[in-house]
This record gives sequence, C-alpha cells and structure tokens, in this order.
Amino acid sequence: MDFSIYTSEQIEEIREMFVKTFTDSEGESEGRLIGDLTYDFMTSTKSEDLYGFVAMDDQKIVGGIFFSRLAFDNGTRAFIMAPVAVHTDFQGQGIGQKLIRYGLGKLKEEGIEIVVTYGDINFYSKVGFQKITEDIIKAPLKLSYPEGWLAQSLLGNQLHPISGRTYCVEELKKPEYW
Repeated sequence: MDFSIYTSEQIEEIREMFVKTFTDSEGESEGRLIGDLTYDFMTSTKSEDLYGFVAMDDQKIVGGIFFSRLAFDNGTRAFIMAPVAVHTDFQGQGIGQKLIRYGLGKLKEEGIEIVVTYGDINFYSKVGFQKITEDIIKAPLKLSYPEGWLAQSLLGNQLHPISGRTYCVEELKKPEYW
C-alpha cells in the first residue's frame, strides 16, 4: 500500500471512490453529497487551505482523506479532517487508520497545531482523537451530532480552549455537512 498527496489527474477517480464508498454505507444521496464535496475541495479550495492524500493499491485509489483549513481569530494553525473513505472492497484491513496517520504526520511536518474531525469516536479515538465540546473549540456551523466533535493536538500537548469564532473553507459551509 502506498500513500501520497493526490494529483490533479486523480480528481475523477477520487470523486468516484468517495461516491461509491459513501453510497455503499449511507445511501445514494449521501454518496453524491460527499462525492461533490471532494470534487469541490479539489477544484475550488485554495491549495494553501487543503491537503488531500490517497492510498494506492497497484495503481488503484483505494482510500482518500482531506484536511481543510480551520481558522481562528487567534491564529492557531488548525485543519479539519473530512471526509475520509476507504473503498468498500478494502475496508477492515487497517488502511483507513494508516491513511489518517500518514495525513496527520504530513500536517505535523507543516507545523499544524490541531486537527479536528466530526465523526465516530470509536473509530477516530484509535488514531488519537478525543471527544471535545464547543467550550474547547467552537464548530463553524451548528453540529447536528455534538457527540462526534473530536480533536487532537499535533504538538503532543493537551488541548486548551480557543476563544472566538471558528471559520472553515467555503466548500464546507453547508449545514448538511454538520
């Protein structure tokens, strides 16, 4: 399994992999929604506000992950990890965890301080995320599932409350993602 930064030549294959994976697990409308989000990230988000990585098996994309900038009034360097997908045929092999660790390592090398995500604590706690409240980090939009608000410090220290507003990239500013 090889991990790397995605390239513009892979945009359509990445989109299709996210559509299929989320359709298989969450239904067709969710598959389209997340596929469109990944496409919008790759075609509209400023390069300095986005990191995207893929897992490759024999020249085929079998996993993908995106990190988009999360901005704070105080200048903390943070990103939100979403979405993450591993092709249905390759799930249960630890690829998702390895891909997340790879992405977090790359962000740490870039001096990113905090990564936030929104999802299943049982899965994401395996890669270092902990449940937080909006008293620690306020979400950019209203959370429909506050129990899924998670974060980790890439500096190895404890998370401390960050006051003020939180801003996400334009492509993520839709209530259906939250």
